[in-house]
Amino acid sequence: MNNGKKMFGKRWQERSYLLPNIFLPELRMPIHRSISTTRITQKEFKQISHEVMEHVFAIHNEFGRFFDERVYKLELANRMGGVALEPSVTVTHGNFSKTYFIDALVHGSALFEFKTADSIHARHRGQTINYLLLCDLAHGKIANMRTERVQHEFVNCHQRLENLRHPEIIDTEWRGQTSACEAMRDMVNALISDWGSGLEIGLYEEALTHALGGEERVHIPVPVFSSKGHIAHQSMRLASPEVAFKITALPERTDIFEAHTRKLLQHTSLAAVQWINITHQTVTFTTIR
Repeated sequence: MNNGKKMFGKRWQERSYLLPNIFLPELRMPIHRSISTTRITQKEFKQISHEVMEHVFAIHNEFGRFFDERVYKLELANRMGGVALEPSVTVTHGNFSKTYFIDALVHGSALFEFKTADSIHARHRGQTINYLLLCDLAHGKIANMRTERVQHEFVNCHQRLENLRHPEIIDTEWRGQTSACEAMRDMVNALISDWGSGLEIGLYEEALTHALGGEERVHIPVPVFSSKGHIAHQSMRLASPEVAFKITALPERTDIFEAHTRKLLQHTSLAAVQWINITHQTVTFTTIR
């Protein structure tokens, strides 16, 4: 096990480590939409959805189910007015930036996501909710064009980011293993204050990774050990040389996550995992050692 720790440490000795100060308040410009949006009622959305889906069914009947998403979107815009294809939403914080592209926004108020998958999955619903929050809209719809008959599903989001910027912060079990870990906690708090707590977890993770120096400096192979010694390396996100970090959005059963994280620590060179669990109501900072 000592050999593994030596290799692990050497990788870090070759790197200078500094958390860039990308979260100064004066640098914040949180969310930019390429087109303006208008929040409408569920009844109004259903009226628009009825018209859109009539075209979607007709396109599916004519084109079949084997084209890419873009073909169906383009044909919808050909057949119906008021359809904006792939409007962008850019989320920024200091010098971090990530741009999302909505499949279709109708009359600036009805959001539609097109899929070509075996079925509509939870990740598609999560993506659509993320887009609704970013666009400040309450109602959207997913249309899956790959199935024999169009599979479609309403997605509603009654939360608004402006109401998710002040969740309860719980950090009684957090231990700042290094100055970078403390800065990381401050960074997450700044992101929540800026964006809100309801967006996709990958966004917060990307922002933290960027702040820590980017993928090459954060995604590091960690030695894994069994009772017979070193067996492999596994890439993990590290906040500092022997401290990993993980962001989740678990509404319950966090004890199971913690139990499996302890098993991970028993079989790696890591000293701790800094765990940040973000829900709409709370942000919990936990150090698992």
